[in-house]
Amino acid sequence: MTKNNLTEIEFSVILTNYKERIYWHIRKMVIDHDDSDDITQDTFIKVYENLEKFKGDSDLFTWIYRIATNECLKFLRKKKRASIFSFSSLESELNNSLTSSVYVDGNEVEIKLQKALLKLPDKQRLIFNMKYFDNMSYEEISSITETSVGGLKASYHHAVKKIKKYISLPD
Repeated sequence: MTKNNLTEIEFSVILTNYKERIYWHIRKMVIDHDDSDDITQDTFIKVYENLEKFKGDSDLFTWIYRIATNECLKFLRKKKRASIFSFSSLESELNNSLTSSVYVDGNEVEIKLQKALLKLPDKQRLIFNMKYFDNMSYEEISSITETSVGGLKASYHHAVKKIKKYISLPD
C-alpha cells in the first residue's frame, strides 16, 4: 500500500485500530497527558508519511509500535538534555506529573509502582511496560525494539529486581 493509494478512510481505520493502544504505551513512558498526546500525533504523522516504506516484514501494529517507541525515547532524551540546563532531573519532573496530574488516578500502591518505574533507565522501563502491562511476548518486544530475546529477558529481570528493591518486596 503506497501513500498515493492510501485513502483517508484506510488511514482512519489505522487510527481507529491503534491510536488508543499507542497512546497508552507512550503515556506509561512520559506520564504527562499533553506530552503523550503530542507524541501520539507525531507517531501517526510519521506512520502516514512513511506508510509506503512499510514492507510487511512485520505486523503493521509492530511497525507502528516501533515508531511510537522511537518517538518516545527521542522525546525523553530531549527532555533529559533540557533538564540538565534547568537543574531539575527528568525523574523528578515525571514524578511531579505523576502526582499532580488529573489524569492519574491510582491508589498508593499504584503510585509507588509508577515512581519505582521512573527510577529505571528508559529502555528498561519500556521493556518492563511492554512485558508486564501490555502482556507482550519477548518475541514481539524483540521485533519492536530490535533487541535480542536474551537481552530483553535480562533487562526485564533487572527491572523487576530494581522495582522490588524500591518498593521493598522480597525476591
